[in-house]
Amino acid sequence: MSWKLFWLLVEASRLTILLSVISVTIGFLLASLVCAGVMSTNRVARVAGRLFVSFFRGTPLLVQLLLIYYLLPQIGLNVPSEVAAIVGMSLCTAAYQAEILRGGFSSVPKGLIEAANMCGFSKYAIFRRIRLPIAVQLTIPALISEAIMMLKSSSLVSVVGVVELSRMAQDLAASTYRPLELFAAAGLIYLIINLVVASFGLGLEKRMQWGRL
Repeated sequence: MSWKLFWLLVEASRLTILLSVISVTIGFLLASLVCAGVMSTNRVARVAGRLFVSFFRGTPLLVQLLLIYYLLPQIGLNVPSEVAAIVGMSLCTAAYQAEILRGGFSSVPKGLIEAANMCGFSKYAIFRRIRLPIAVQLTIPALISEAIMMLKSSSLVSVVGVVELSRMAQDLAASTYRPLELFAAAGLIYLIINLVVASFGLGLEKRMQWGRL
């Protein structure tokens, strides 16, 4: 395979990374709100949060992408395919990240919370200095795994017309009749990106353990 073809795959991988980073970031912000709703004492917020999680975890991302892609124009929002892809991926990962965060907050030892209450800490101080740091430290591996899963799942956005890494490999394979080499190269690029993300997560986890964040 020529370097020109390989470079086209590298160029397409930039869009894959960009879509994944934006989606995971937006998804984390949404997940924080959903997690707060699920753990809320308010019944409406709790039910709404659970319905959100159940729907987006219970249906395939491919179906969600197609629904959003065809739904947005119906409500008067004619957006680029990339925007529709980001919306679909963000909502999907938000549901998974919300459950990860919920598990992290639920795993905080109740004894620490009781001790902080006895020492006169406010609810905000308990959240900021005890619950949040412990929950984040406990959930970093799962959140990194979710980010890697979304990066791999980004290959599905080709169904809504986004030319990312997988779609580029498919198009080049159709025009050059060299599918084995091109898909092997695409797999190698995915592997390198995921290894970088995993290494970043491992470093972040170690920094948290040593209290550097």
